[in-house]
Amino acid sequence: MNEWVIWLIEGGGYWGILLLMMVENIVPPIPSELIMGAAGIAMAHGRMDFAPVLVAGTVGSTLGNYVLFLAADRLGYERLRPFIDRWGRWLTLDWRQVEQAGKFFRRHGRWVVFVMRFMPMFRTLVSVPAGLAHMKHWPFLIYTAAGAAIWNTLLILAGSWMGRRFAEAETWVGWATVVLAVLTGLWYCWRVIFWKSSADNS
Repeated sequence: MNEWVIWLIEGGGYWGILLLMMVENIVPPIPSELIMGAAGIAMAHGRMDFAPVLVAGTVGSTLGNYVLFLAADRLGYERLRPFIDRWGRWLTLDWRQVEQAGKFFRRHGRWVVFVMRFMPMFRTLVSVPAGLAHMKHWPFLIYTAAGAAIWNTLLILAGSWMGRRFAEAETWVGWATVVLAVLTGLWYCWRVIFWKSSADNS
């Protein structure tokens, strides 16, 4: 399993990293921390170079977020609400939460897009209120790319540091990926089973 995980991240080369990071920001199969961490380990072993890894990871992150942004921007509040009302349990999200996120975004402005890039889960979800608020596309892309580039740089350097100092770093990354995938699945099931809309709690 460990070898398969490393091959999935590393074997596809820079285009593989771009694709994984793009998909991870839409439907997270493998956390970006592990994707870029494994790329950093490969870089430490001389199998990849820093600049292409950073560009691939940042472009992938930006494109993945842009997909969500475009969907929210095109749908708008009116057409999105029936979807949320119908599938809220499976999304573990209700309309009141969407409105609260939109108000928070409008109150704090475009800097939210940049800052949220450093927060797990929220760095992807912020694309939805940004789209619903019809934020201009170029500022969204610039702030998203800037935040993603800084975060990815930290992850790559951390992975490279591990790769240089620990011979078993690849094994750790492989098993960490498996464990996190299982925990993510269990956490999602728990959320679906015990989720209640904010209307039920009021």
